[in-house]
Amino acid sequence: MKKLLFSAVFLLTYSSVFAQHSLEKLWESDSVTIKSPESVLFDAGSNSLYVSSMGSGSVVQLDLNGKVIKSDWVTGLRSNMGSGLSDGLFYTAEGSGVAVIDAAKSTIIKRIPVEGAGMLNDLTIDAKGIIYVSDTRNGKVYRVEGGKSSLYLENMPGANGLLSIGTDLFVVGSSSVHKVNANKEVTKIAEGFENGLDGIVMAAKNEFILSNFRGILYYLNADGTKQLLLDTREKRIMANDISYNPKTKTLYVPSFGTHRIIAYKVK
Repeated sequence: MKKLLFSAVFLLTYSSVFAQHSLEKLWESDSVTIKSPESVLFDAGSNSLYVSSMGSGSVVQLDLNGKVIKSDWVTGLRSNMGSGLSDGLFYTAEGSGVAVIDAAKSTIIKRIPVEGAGMLNDLTIDAKGIIYVSDTRNGKVYRVEGGKSSLYLENMPGANGLLSIGTDLFVVGSSSVHKVNANKEVTKIAEGFENGLDGIVMAAKNEFILSNFRGILYYLNADGTKQLLLDTREKRIMANDISYNPKTKTLYVPSFGTHRIIAYKVK
């Protein structure tokens, strides 16, 4: 009896730790409105998606069914990539600085230069409103506070996707994921991914979804265990800087090469 009980507990623990996940495709947007979408941002406040249409230097606003609300929500941007919202302001990474947009008026109000930046890519905003932006070309992460930028981390090869959770900053490199605490102590979470990691979202406590711009999606646990969710490389469907709606468990995936946003239910 004890042996049976132990086996049952072991199997239950094993199945929960190594629980498998899957994706169900819900919709995809048209391929006309958006030009080379590098990132998508889900906003619970407006119940909509903001897409960095990098190819046109604009932000396109979609509803949660992939229909266009406003094709020119913001224009006049320069190679806009990762984005974030905080206190009524929309921030997006341009090549060598961060554009600040008044979300209510959909207008650019200023640009914050990042001296020495090679190619700013993703950004995340912590609970205090501090912005962190990655420089993929130089393997660095910058911190933006009070309208000024400063170097925060270096020696982070391929630094791309960023995610702020509490006092921790998760940094996605070209083939690995690291966690950086408030003292800037770096812990490697996982490595050995196909080169080309791009975005990161939190799917549940200590659980994440990663994208690889070549067209791969991974499910990652904080203990480093991982699962391949989807591989669309043969179809040439890319997976760039993703976003997630935790309430509906919907993952939004930009495909830079096919000019579409694809939505998946995470199961």
